[in-house]
Amino acid sequence: MNNDTTLVLGATGKTGRRVAARLRLHDVPVRAASRSSQVRFDWSDPSGWDAALQGVAAAYVVPPRVPGQAHEFVARAEASGVRRVVLLSGHGADRWGDSEFGLDMRSAENAVRGSGLEWTILRSSNFDQNFDEDVFHAPLLAGELALPAGPVPEPFIDIEDVADAAATVLTEPGKHAGSTYELTGPRSLPFDEAVELISRASGRPITYRQLSPADYTASLLDAGLSEQDAGEIAAMFVLMARGNLAEATDGVATVLGRPPRTFEDYVVRTTASGAWRR
Repeated sequence: MNNDTTLVLGATGKTGRRVAARLRLHDVPVRAASRSSQVRFDWSDPSGWDAALQGVAAAYVVPPRVPGQAHEFVARAEASGVRRVVLLSGHGADRWGDSEFGLDMRSAENAVRGSGLEWTILRSSNFDQNFDEDVFHAPLLAGELALPAGPVPEPFIDIEDVADAAATVLTEPGKHAGSTYELTGPRSLPFDEAVELISRASGRPITYRQLSPADYTASLLDAGLSEQDAGEIAAMFVLMARGNLAEATDGVATVLGRPPRTFEDYVVRTTASGAWRR
């Protein structure tokens, strides 16, 4: 029999841990699951899925990297009595073409849309926090961020807004059923401007340099990333360079009833935290 528990996948990751924290503040019972959590969940090991789903009413899902896995997960969720699912996807996922990452995202979206669950899809643009929690951080500390991104701007979103949106949807059953929200920041800005803002706020001399996708892939491999991870990250920049994902949207305001946080707000907060000090 279901209770009010919400399963949060990727609960130690960038969005999952924030979503879980917000749900707890709303007094929602949370089952935090990941490869390293007490409740273990691994997309590559379906034998543990049913235990994670038992007694769950709703689920926050960060999609798998293998097409087809989401379909199996959703089928098991329905069989377990789950009623609602919120899926994190990518901004403009229907315009990503046939890249491996695009196929993965669309497969996961199709899985929830074709289910009998009450579903909501949150399509997020690139996170502001990539500059302090991910692969951009170490280059910034070294004084130069080199990426295959030119003048095409990106509508970076504060991950706190993504978490707020996910928690809101999860705690408002029925209101967001069948909706797909494109979540972005309030404006788009090119990477060189983003780096300049970080440099100015932090007082550190940091520069931006554009390089080719091939050279960027090689740099990621040198940094220890797998060929698959490096290839997917580089492919994302090729996709962004086309310009059809550059627009800002009103998705955050639609879900939260307020405008999204600005990139400048993020920079001020993160500078104060000391994230860009050596």
